Amino acid sequence: MTEKDDHHVVIVGGGFGGLEAARHLASGPFRITVLDRRNHHLFQPLLYQAATASLAPSEIAWPIRSLLRRHENATTLLGAASGVDTAGKAVLLEDGRRVPYDTLILATGARHAYFGHDEWEPYAPGLKTLEDATTIRRHILSAFERAEWQPDPAERRRLLTFAIIGAGPTGVELAGTIAELAHETLRRDFRNIDTREAKVVLVEAGPRILSAFTEDLSAYAERALSRLGVEVRTGQAVSECSAAGIALGGEFLPAATILWAAGVAASPAAEWLKAPADRAGRIVVEPDLSVPGFTDIFAIGDTAHVAMGEGRTVPGIAPAAKQEGRYVAGVIRARCERKPVPVPFAYRNDGNLATIGKRAAIVDLGWIRLKGRLAWWTWGIAHVYFLIGLRNRLAVALSWLWIYSTGQRSARLITGADTQLRERRSQ
Repeated sequence: MTEKDDHHVVIVGGGFGGLEAARHLASGPFRITVLDRRNHHLFQPLLYQAATASLAPSEIAWPIRSLLRRHENATTLLGAASGVDTAGKAVLLEDGRRVPYDTLILATGARHAYFGHDEWEPYAPGLKTLEDATTIRRHILSAFERAEWQPDPAERRRLLTFAIIGAGPTGVELAGTIAELAHETLRRDFRNIDTREAKVVLVEAGPRILSAFTEDLSAYAERALSRLGVEVRTGQAVSECSAAGIALGGEFLPAATILWAAGVAASPAAEWLKAPADRAGRIVVEPDLSVPGFTDIFAIGDTAHVAMGEGRTVPGIAPAAKQEGRYVAGVIRARCERKPVPVPFAYRNDGNLATIGKRAAIVDLGWIRLKGRLAWWTWGIAHVYFLIGLRNRLAVALSWLWIYSTGQRSARLITGADTQLRERRSQ
């Protein structure tokens, strides 16, 4: 066995970038270990649909072990990383164990960022994990259940008010789907309330929603949301979040359900390495995506700040993470095989997509821009294509066709504890 046969690549994070790197290294003479705190890979672009009862969690997540089972040189370990011993070349785990490496890829993802107001998190949950999705689904559905019991009109209005903070793709998609859920899916299910009276408010501190898109597509998306009954408030920053509601623009908006889609921060990987980081905590990497000062450590995906020139950075989206994973795998292979290292990483923008409810979307591919139903079908086909496995593609496609034709969402299940609902029933 040669030296390169023994080369051990440890990948921390089983997201898009980490799995892409693992797959491209698996065909080579490497030992690969994928370490993640969860046992599943999550298709995050559709996570909001699990949070709004459109899809079941099992339709957008897959066990990491099953995804890598055909690669005998790939090992999957369940564990939470807490640091890196760069001198001893080992990843440190929260339980005290160590995972040695020859080359390390950090694909540790991102977490919610509340811009210095972490005390808002209990009242305004974000959406990054399956646990977040089921928690948000419980909050949304329980709000209608509690309103059905509520005799006080003012409290009922508060219970039926949903505030989404942040008007990027996730915020827009959440707002549109919640509006459809209230105005269409649930309207015949309750007797004491009219769910169509639900108020969905989308709040954006910037001058317009979906700022990554062109102004005309952004304006179309706002009009589409208005047609769904969503109230869009731009240029208003939130100054307070509490169990009672939110404060913005000198006004207090009573709301029982507040969802956070305004910002993310990188994992603490930069702190582990004492590496240079941007304001979001992402490691400012070298042109070959290695960490400054560590040629044997790479950072990709939401962990990395990758410059594109003109003050721009590579966006934290799935296609970018996959491109970075493939690139880093190529760099590692070239080094171990003593071949020329690939040219510096260059991001290829495959376009931006966002959906507004079940009949409208916007698509910006650069060379062509689409909006409306044609854009929605384009968005749907693209997302089904990137799902893993024929069963999941068929299940999601059939679920969407059912929702599109009937308006009904089959995943309307309240799971887990809901303290407020229990308290209301005990009164």
